[in-house]
Amino acid sequence: MDIEELLPLQDPEEGKKEDKKKVSPLVSLEKDLELYSDSIKEVSIAILNEGISTHPIFVAHQHTVSIGEMILDRTELNTDWTIQASTLDEFVQKGIINPEKKALFLKSYKKPQEFMCVFVIVPEGANFIYYPYKK
Repeated sequence: MDIEELLPLQDPEEGKKEDKKKVSPLVSLEKDLELYSDSIKEVSIAILNEGISTHPIFVAHQHTVSIGEMILDRTELNTDWTIQASTLDEFVQKGIINPEKKALFLKSYKKPQEFMCVFVIVPEGANFIYYPYKK
């Protein structure tokens, strides 16, 4: 699945507004992940305890995406990033993680009790990061 398939067509004016900022979106993401940390950890533990998956993945985005289930809406919370909860299985099913690369992904996957696995989607692309939960 390509990044374009995850992000529906966006308003071209929106991109022009963002170009003027020139501040890395990761600055605001870190601030929001710090704020969301307890809530994300709670969802991660629920995914693990309910046997939904042993590999929760959280999707951070600023648009609309078609993966996972929304758990923290940036418009409702007056923040910069929306977070959706997903799993490794969904990422493999949707072709974001190639089934042949699943073992390689699992080698880098960190303990979900200590780190949130976040798939960050920005217009330029997407990547995985691991962010530690607050102590």
